[in-house]
Amino acid sequence: MLKIGDKKLINSWAFYDWANSVYSLVISTAVFPLFYSGITKGNVISFLGMEWEHPDTLYSYTLSFSFLVVAIISPILSAIADYTGNKKKFLKIFCTMGSVSVMSLYFFEGLDTVWIGIVFTFFASIGFWSSVVFYNAYLPEVAYPVDQDRVSAKGFIYGYIGSIILLVINLIMILFHEAFGITEAFASRVSFVMVGLWWIGFAQITFKALPNNTFEKKPEKDYIWKGFRELKMVWLEIKQLPTLKGFLIAFFLLSIGVQTIILLAAIFGSTELGLSAINLIVTILLIQFVAIFGAFLFSRISEKYGNFKALKITLLIWILVCFCAFLLHKDLANVESYFYGLGVLLGLVLGAIQSLTRSTYSKLLPKTEDHATYFSFYDVTEKIAIVLGTFVYGFLYALTDSMQWSVLCLGMFFVASLIVLSNLKSTKHVR
Repeated sequence: MLKIGDKKLINSWAFYDWANSVYSLVISTAVFPLFYSGITKGNVISFLGMEWEHPDTLYSYTLSFSFLVVAIISPILSAIADYTGNKKKFLKIFCTMGSVSVMSLYFFEGLDTVWIGIVFTFFASIGFWSSVVFYNAYLPEVAYPVDQDRVSAKGFIYGYIGSIILLVINLIMILFHEAFGITEAFASRVSFVMVGLWWIGFAQITFKALPNNTFEKKPEKDYIWKGFRELKMVWLEIKQLPTLKGFLIAFFLLSIGVQTIILLAAIFGSTELGLSAINLIVTILLIQFVAIFGAFLFSRISEKYGNFKALKITLLIWILVCFCAFLLHKDLANVESYFYGLGVLLGLVLGAIQSLTRSTYSKLLPKTEDHATYFSFYDVTEKIAIVLGTFVYGFLYALTDSMQWSVLCLGMFFVASLIVLSNLKSTKHVR
């Protein structure tokens, strides 16, 4: 079994980011939102006995509900995983669930099959985010605290590179569909299958290397009850760690903004600014390329000046992003160029804040064997934040018929996070 700090173990762990990040880019951000918007735009959708005049709102609420489910189940399952030593088993289950659900989006063909798109969007989201809980929980077991900023950044860099590669392949197939003798819609649906195969295929590299039952636990019966007890113990420990508790509050506030913007950026560009699919795809690719540099840059800034200072810088830039987005409108001259510039700013801090929050939280943990349970609180914090963020975004859009006010509201959460973060005390590994 590979030991903590082993380069092969670190690289194999980081490769799960390479595997699953194609879901974040192709399904959550680029191809699927545009595919969904293209089919439903201007139509009233019937779902669960209700008429949806704003189909984008239905999509937003679907994601919100999936995050709520993850927030409920992940602490329980994580505690059971820690008690039994079966983190890898849960990682495999949710990876499989997510990849199969993504491939099932192939059967979403038009207005009469919108329900397929909504249902499997729901299950794909649960599979992705639940697997990430157990994946993140391995970080303290593959790298020492001094290396965790760099290792976390490596994962995100792998993820951005891998997702760019597959997205480019998908775009070539979609944009030049006639050369392949297929329709644009069919090319998009094939890309969903490719994402699922990529995800579950490359994940095998991670599964092969990660240790199972690192602490050699020998569980007794009654796993569920013992899992709840494990969860309660970790919660009581968190309450006694003021910096960790404060960081979770700051993380909650910033996640409202970060994850909501990631999920709905393409729809904002399409619906609010009237940008073409090409404009949006170029922006998304630009964000991914810049994010590689951003993750690397801020991991170095963190090493030199500390995690908290690096995170504060990213939050200031996120506030600027929200304010600039609020000022954009479809009648603005050269709105495409402004949107590209906004994409550069967003990319600079996207990978940075995701990488830094993960490594900062890991470095704040006490010496423990309950890594999955601790990271479940991290995940629940993020998911509840996304539920609130996507709901607020969708609600304000439905109320004002403008997404700009939604974006401005998200900026206020970044301000609040900055205030909380500025009042946290340094620890042994985090300053």
